[in-house]
Amino acid sequence: MAGAEVRMGTPAGRWILLATISGSGLAMLDATVVTIALRRIGADLDAGFVELQWIVNAYTLTLAALILLGGALGDRFGRRRIFLVGVVWFAAASLLCGLAPNAEFLVGARALQGIGGALLTPGSLAIISASFAAGDRARAVGAWSGLGGLAGALGPFLGGWLVELDWRAVFLVNLPVAVFVVAVALRHVPETRDVDSPPGLDVAGTVLAAAGLGALTYGLTTGLTTGALATIVLGLAALVGFVLVERRSPHPLVPLGLFANRRFSAANVLTLLVYSALGVFLFLLVLQLQTVAGFSPLVSGTAMLPVTALMLLLSARAGALAERIGPRIPLTAGPLVAAAGFLLTLRIGADASYPVDVLPAVVVLGLGLSLTVAPLTATVLGAADQRRAGTASGVNNAVARSAQLLAVAVIPVAAGIGGADYTVPAAFDAGFDRAMTISAVLLVLGAAVSAVLLREPAAAPVPAVAPEPASELRLARCSHCGIAGPQLHPAERTPAAPR
Repeated sequence: MAGAEVRMGTPAGRWILLATISGSGLAMLDATVVTIALRRIGADLDAGFVELQWIVNAYTLTLAALILLGGALGDRFGRRRIFLVGVVWFAAASLLCGLAPNAEFLVGARALQGIGGALLTPGSLAIISASFAAGDRARAVGAWSGLGGLAGALGPFLGGWLVELDWRAVFLVNLPVAVFVVAVALRHVPETRDVDSPPGLDVAGTVLAAAGLGALTYGLTTGLTTGALATIVLGLAALVGFVLVERRSPHPLVPLGLFANRRFSAANVLTLLVYSALGVFLFLLVLQLQTVAGFSPLVSGTAMLPVTALMLLLSARAGALAERIGPRIPLTAGPLVAAAGFLLTLRIGADASYPVDVLPAVVVLGLGLSLTVAPLTATVLGAADQRRAGTASGVNNAVARSAQLLAVAVIPVAAGIGGADYTVPAAFDAGFDRAMTISAVLLVLGAAVSAVLLREPAAAPVPAVAPEPASELRLARCSHCGIAGPQLHPAERTPAAPR
């Protein structure tokens, strides 16, 4: 099959959606349930807090550093092929995680999992974009997003239940799912590739990005020692080298020209701040609920379900609002509301009640994120021309992953959490409060960035003559809102909202 021929509602379309949703769900569910299992993993493997940080960060590091390369590999060598390599790789790494005899082994296996995630995550959406006919592509992407959100909502229930049995089951459950995905993809997913992709890969940029992020994260989690400072300097030097390479590369991972657009730069700064705060929240909240409040893994894991529900209900409406009035107001108000949710978590203590202390915080956070995520995605995509929308999406995703990686390394240390604090309620409670306050400040800074840098440009004078000839206008009509213009509605593009 040549691609771009499949229609929604046909057996071929259903099989493609089943394979891609199941594949991307592997990576999404794993990221969700691992945080639920952290306390049990730490107790079983006698791990300190730094090891718990690296169990999360090892995966995020390789995912952030390689996700753009994963998309480029799929375009060049075949999207189904790279997707399948990613699924098999992810499953093999999951088996290693499930058999890990100590924390160090688990960290290494999690890094391997991140490589698999970087191969399969961009491939799942690229397969849909390349396989479905143009008229059905937006509906297919919407089905992928909606069913993926449903999988994310069910993940905490599954994860909490598995952790109650054995934390190793969190990883081993990936194996039968991976076998199913491989079988479906081999039989029902067509191979597609980009015949116009540039003849080469940015290997130097990839190596420098991975080395820079890795060294910086290691130095920041180690503490203020001479060796740590040297590692931080080395990491910063590698990232500077990465920027220099990207400026000269004929096929850069990150086309720096995108950042010449003020809106694109502002949206990515906001992404950096919002996802830094959110990464710390997701990492520490479950530990706070288990260590300090005494909640079970199942209850702790499902604590964030109101956020998922609110985003499923309200994100599309927030996107439509931003489409009407511009993104500045939603992207200023959203982070401020989310910051209020962070501050409400300061009420979660040893005698916390879910309805009284936890639920108000996560509801307010959910409202803030609902106002933020869809308009942020649309702003990133709207700032790039249609030809580069996929690249803009990938860059924004990488920024979000890198933000979470570095924030989980830095903010808990700045909040004074370390050693075995996650097993000592009083010590962890104090550090959690400081970390939430720092994260709330980041969200307020994000709101300030939006308020200042996302102002609408002054309207150009309306000409008294007819518009340019149609041959020079490249208008596209959105099948969702029916408005013709030079940019597609966000739902018509490859979505880029980091998960």
